[in-house]
Amino acid sequence: MRASPARPVLLQAALWWRGLPATALALIGACILAAIAPDQNYYLNVVMQAVTYAIGVAGLVVVLGYCGQISLTQAGFFGMGAYVLAILTVHQGVPFFLAALAAMAICGLFGLLLGFASLRLGGHYLAMVTISFQVILTLVLTNWIGLTGGPDGVSGIPRPALLAGTHLYLGFCLVMLVLTVFYTWRLKTGRLGRAMQAVRDNELAAGTCGINIFRTKVISFGISAVLGGLGGALFAGAFSYVSPDQFTFDESIVMLTMALLGGVQSPFGAVLGTFTLIILPEWLRFLKQAYLAVYGAAVILIMIFMPEGVWGWASVRFGRMPGTPGEGAVAPLPLFAVQQSEDAAPVLQVTDLAMHFGGVKALDGVSFTVRRGAAHALIGPNGSGKTTFLNVISGLYRATSGSVRLGNATLDGLAAHERTRLGMTRTYQNIRVFRGMSVLENVMIGAERPGNDARTAPEVMARALAALDFVGLRAEAMQPVGALPYGHQRYVEIARALAGSPDLLLLDEPAAGLNSTEKQELSQLLCRLKGHGLTILVIEHDMKLIEAVADHITVLNFGKCIADDTPRAVLSHPDVIAAYLGEPQAA
Repeated sequence: MRASPARPVLLQAALWWRGLPATALALIGACILAAIAPDQNYYLNVVMQAVTYAIGVAGLVVVLGYCGQISLTQAGFFGMGAYVLAILTVHQGVPFFLAALAAMAICGLFGLLLGFASLRLGGHYLAMVTISFQVILTLVLTNWIGLTGGPDGVSGIPRPALLAGTHLYLGFCLVMLVLTVFYTWRLKTGRLGRAMQAVRDNELAAGTCGINIFRTKVISFGISAVLGGLGGALFAGAFSYVSPDQFTFDESIVMLTMALLGGVQSPFGAVLGTFTLIILPEWLRFLKQAYLAVYGAAVILIMIFMPEGVWGWASVRFGRMPGTPGEGAVAPLPLFAVQQSEDAAPVLQVTDLAMHFGGVKALDGVSFTVRRGAAHALIGPNGSGKTTFLNVISGLYRATSGSVRLGNATLDGLAAHERTRLGMTRTYQNIRVFRGMSVLENVMIGAERPGNDARTAPEVMARALAALDFVGLRAEAMQPVGALPYGHQRYVEIARALAGSPDLLLLDEPAAGLNSTEKQELSQLLCRLKGHGLTILVIEHDMKLIEAVADHITVLNFGKCIADDTPRAVLSHPDVIAAYLGEPQAA
């Protein structure tokens, strides 16, 4: 019976409560700030502009900072939210709060549609699509006079009766900003936020960890659009007037600059960057004609010397590294030993698998099975098709022909994340960890594999800690994964694969880049895994490691299977010796 993950539960609760007092204090501070704000309309308008823009910029933190998708249309969603609220309240008489909800919903829908239509693209192609959306929206707002009022815009936008006073409305906007920051901060530390960051850092590894990459990108675009719509709706209520020239492509660039200046990977950075770009010019006006030059120079210097943003720089320089989570015993990693019977179905069945790249036959009719509970090695000279085979069965490549079965499930035509859901996890020859995250967060992504029994946050935390405990890296759980030595990063990748409790573990040259001591430790780790009954398919060139671990060996050469037997029989096979040494050898 599995032990209770009491300490991870307490840790998860502590993470929540650590944010709640700060949020409560921020809400109180927002109300006090609104109450003591100067009565001059000019200063109130500057603050309200900064507050409403900061909510919209928080959307960029989600889509760009968390998920890594370039969006140059945030001012478009901001303007769409403002216009929806203006049209519904002025022309249709809809109450303010209901109109604001409608603005968020409509912006979210357009964000999902834009993401669905464009996020199969990437890089500069995605940037061009978002720019086009922004330009088209501006043209619609300018030319659809019957609906939007054209260049004259919409005026007389009412505020709710309870918030008619400027100070009360400012207080409401500040409260919404605090709640937006809290939501965005909590999003980053949750399952969806970790999935977004995994997609940002390494899409290939994210897919083989069970993350639906396309869906994650679309959701991030939708959340970003909702926050943009909320900020725009509050902006319209603040100034009682909207026009197309307030939401042009130039404003999208300004919002992007605000996010980058403050720190695009944190909502606190978004607030800091927004207030800096809006309020700093007002503070510098005493310099008269020179203030714009000083302002521009300050922004440029910050971007050059703090490329991660002001908040990111401060977090790295002054932030404290938390200790090891959940000190004490944790439930052991659930690797269930399996009693293998003669008639037990194999874990993996490969039949006539072929993979052609034009005229090159990387795989040519490969067939073999992997028994349940066995350590099965796949070896062969360089260029024999081993990694191609792993990429095909894990869903990164689509096979030219043949079939693959995992247990009783046919994998043909399934995407990588769907195969992971069925119980197949893997590592890579070239390490693919998520470098923007901690060691623990990397392994938690593996523990969140769809289809396993770790569903709640405490269960995921317990599974991740157990996996790190198994590979001996629990003490480094809170370290940035990029700060670890190469060999330890290899173990993080293995722990991430183990945390999902797979039916089949695929290891692509796990000893690559390790020294002799690390290889010996790796051999011991694989023997422990085999002792727990985990089914392993390993590709490796180190014959000592193969002889120490493997129960069965399959040999590929030029894409064909030339041997498939016990280690003793395979390593003395004439064709295998010829493949490695270039000529047949006597026994």
